[in-house]
Amino acid sequence: MTTFAKIQHYPMDKILIIGACGQLGSELTIELRKQYGADNVIASDRNEPPESLRNGPFELLDATDENRLLEVVKKHGINQVYHLVAMLSAKSEDMPLFAWDLNMKSLLSVLELGRQKIIQKIYWPSSIGVFGASSPRINTPQRTIMEPTTVYGISKQAGERWCEYYYKKYGVDTRSIRYPGLISYKTLPGGGTTDYAVDIYFKAKQAKSFECFLSEGTKLPMMYMDDAVRGTIELMQTESDHVKVRSSYNLSAMSFTPEMVYKAILKHHPDFQISYNPDFRQKIADTWPESIDDSTARIDWGWKPEFDLEKMTSEMLSNITG
Repeated sequence: MTTFAKIQHYPMDKILIIGACGQLGSELTIELRKQYGADNVIASDRNEPPESLRNGPFELLDATDENRLLEVVKKHGINQVYHLVAMLSAKSEDMPLFAWDLNMKSLLSVLELGRQKIIQKIYWPSSIGVFGASSPRINTPQRTIMEPTTVYGISKQAGERWCEYYYKKYGVDTRSIRYPGLISYKTLPGGGTTDYAVDIYFKAKQAKSFECFLSEGTKLPMMYMDDAVRGTIELMQTESDHVKVRSSYNLSAMSFTPEMVYKAILKHHPDFQISYNPDFRQKIADTWPESIDDSTARIDWGWKPEFDLEKMTSEMLSNITG
């Protein structure tokens, strides 16, 4: 943390993570329990937890069930919520109305708890999916034209507006990051357009070849999960006065194409082969930025990534079992 971004704690932080079994949630829960103590971080999901999350409290919770949400919050004396539930980009296109209902209803339920002063601080993740074909694709600014063309992107843009509205109208302490594609060896792909960048590493360790659903030159912003988890916690621990953006912060670490990650893998597995067979996800990727300007996050709360493509590739291949 930088000197100006002082860590802000409530007298007794009790944290609820909604969607703790997902790609981000599972790793975020583990790190938060290290920092705050396992008993102070309550994981929740509609599914039973994996073994890695059984070292602390867990609640079965459907994020759209307002009564159950309130019950869990009161039971554990929650004052911070990390609301991570969302249907991702590719799956949302198959079930648009269900995706909209899940993504929006659950967020508004959490925001209402903030308005009623039942909880004090809310984290909600946005995405580069809020941008569209009309947005600048190179170094996409913090504030720019946003005309998303996917259900996922539309819901994330709407969520950003709701978060900012509840902050300005009711003083709810809302915080958010626009994630690029997230890459981790701990969880399998979950239905996102950038998931090739996870699957390719597993195929490199477990098979001889990989068929990519994006074209070889499709450049997209990406981030290693360790950076995403650290950046999320740093934002939540930053003193409120330094959080200037209440819609969602741009965050960046690296940008690469499928061909670039393939060549990085070849340095470790020279016999690995790749082929390209773009599907419907190519049209989604073509509307997203190639690179992100995250200077606002760097200025406001000292954000700085630690992983580039080479370092991430070594980490992924070292930790995936063949």
